[in-house]
Amino acid sequence: MFLRFMNRAEEAIICILLVVTTLLVFVDVVMRFGFNTGFMWSQELTLHMSAWMVLFGASYGLKVGSHIGMDAFVKLFPSTGRRILTAIAAILALIYCGLIFYGSWIYLKKMHLIGIELEDIPVPAWLAHSLLLFGFLFLIIRLLMILWSVITGKAEGFKHADEAKDSMELAEDILKEEAKS
Repeated sequence: MFLRFMNRAEEAIICILLVVTTLLVFVDVVMRFGFNTGFMWSQELTLHMSAWMVLFGASYGLKVGSHIGMDAFVKLFPSTGRRILTAIAAILALIYCGLIFYGSWIYLKKMHLIGIELEDIPVPAWLAHSLLLFGFLFLIIRLLMILWSVITGKAEGFKHADEAKDSMELAEDILKEEAKS
């Protein structure tokens, strides 16, 4: 239930941010170059929305395996060795994300106490920057899922994009279709 909600939330947030950012930039460009005016706050808002997109996109990328894998060295090892190296990598990534998460908590707490707003938008800075907590929390959850799948033997490594393999499968499918014709 929680994972289904997390998956849907990630996808929805990424889609909404992408659409809103694209539309805002388009409208702002038309306003600036077409009418010699624009929105003072649009650059700051698109910057924050892009940051949200990056962090949620990184988490989603771990889920679907869209990150490029650099695993030539890891593939030299047998299955157990790959699992051990992947577990070490996941633990190191968890430590890094945990440190950033903890530092973000301290930062946001201080920003809340100070009460600073963004430069161009009347929104508290701690609220706009809270993406750090949510983004790294989602990354931590995804890394824990990967670590668990490696520990339980369901995976040998990080899921990642294999463009060469995908291209070869597409080429084979095309050849099969042409042979049928």
